[in-house]
Amino acid sequence: MLSFALVKYFSFTALGVFLIFTLLLSWIISNHAKNVMLQQSEDYSMLLAGNLNQQVFRRFVLPAVVRYGQIALRNPDQFEYLDKIITGLVQGLEIDEVTIYDSSENVISYSTDPELVGTRDRGGIEYERALQGDANSRFSYSGSMWTLLSPTPQISCQLKTFIPFRQVKESGAAGDAIMGVIEIGKDLSKDYTAILRLQARIIMVSSVIMLVLFLVLRTIVSRAGGIIEKRTKEWLRLEEQLHKTERLAHLGTMVATVSHEIKSPLGIVRSTAEILKKRIEKVAPGNENLAQIIVDETSRLNTIVTEFLDFARPQQPELKGCDLQKIVTRAVDFIRPMAEERSVSIDVRTEAKLISRQADEDMIYRAFFNILLNAIQAMKDGGSLTVATQIDSDGQVRISFTDTGPGISEEKLTQIFEPFYTEKSKGTGLGLAIVKNIIEQHGGDILVESSAGEGTRFTIIFP
Repeated sequence: MLSFALVKYFSFTALGVFLIFTLLLSWIISNHAKNVMLQQSEDYSMLLAGNLNQQVFRRFVLPAVVRYGQIALRNPDQFEYLDKIITGLVQGLEIDEVTIYDSSENVISYSTDPELVGTRDRGGIEYERALQGDANSRFSYSGSMWTLLSPTPQISCQLKTFIPFRQVKESGAAGDAIMGVIEIGKDLSKDYTAILRLQARIIMVSSVIMLVLFLVLRTIVSRAGGIIEKRTKEWLRLEEQLHKTERLAHLGTMVATVSHEIKSPLGIVRSTAEILKKRIEKVAPGNENLAQIIVDETSRLNTIVTEFLDFARPQQPELKGCDLQKIVTRAVDFIRPMAEERSVSIDVRTEAKLISRQADEDMIYRAFFNILLNAIQAMKDGGSLTVATQIDSDGQVRISFTDTGPGISEEKLTQIFEPFYTEKSKGTGLGLAIVKNIIEQHGGDILVESSAGEGTRFTIIFP
């Protein structure tokens, strides 16, 4: 069990490590997807800004210089002309704002938002970098993946791209002279929200998959643990039973040896006592009861020794066809006088037809007799004993012995077939153990049902 506990521990630990790394990998993948999307948007914005530089220079700067002699956006005609060109260029391109800064100072000369025209110092460091010829971008974020949990998530993402507004050569290449800075503003809030949702889905799906794997592994480990625990208990039970069998085997050998050595002298003592009784009757009449006591006690001891021998050296049954109901009736008839002395009534309920089985009649008789004797001895204040035979639909034979005695507690019920277990002041505790051995030798089974104060029922089942 210790090795399995280590396997179980390492399995769950490994699953936890896998879960952490899976979530981390999901975050990296989704974050990379976000960066790729933003980079693509930036590249697109740069490309668009470059194209805008080309078109504005060719379609506005050159014609304006030819027509007006100089560029002066304070002139409403020039401003309106430039606005028409830029509006036409960005139409349908999902551009939110186009702004052109002057090159001599950080002031907005043109913007698709008229309110921004003339605003100073709005460009910031990106404007300065663009004046040095370095095209650059700036992202402004608001919200995160956790913001999606809100009923009304506030998520925004703004891209500002700054490129130097250069002169364009006849070949189409950009010149060295920088005339200003072009700023393109683009709202990426929808795309950013979609990325956050994708990021959340990736992490959620990964978490669900790992949770399912965890539950599957937990189920497998739990079932394996249950199977191993069951097998361990069974192994311990078998081991205990083996030790018990070994102890009983050694005890049986010892009992058989001792009983055999006692049985012969005991027979001599009894024979001698019987002879002594006859002589006392002639020599000293009235004192022969002393010899009778010796005879009775030696008979009782002989019965005990016989039980020990039967338990230590169980005889093999000699099977032959016999009527089980006849054996039941024989045992009841023999013990009925004793039952009447103890105010116990016996009611026998047998089947109308013959119940024939291959059995050893003497051994089966002894098993029935021991059960009847135990039942009568249990009812010290009298009672009733019901003996019934029954044939089930599947051919099994059930013989039940039901008494109205004091019953057996649940705790003691599991011990009554144990050798040497008894609650009687006189007895070996081998009677029911021998009964169980006899029934099992005939391929049958013996069941007991009892509750304290409600009587006891022994049921013998033959296949």
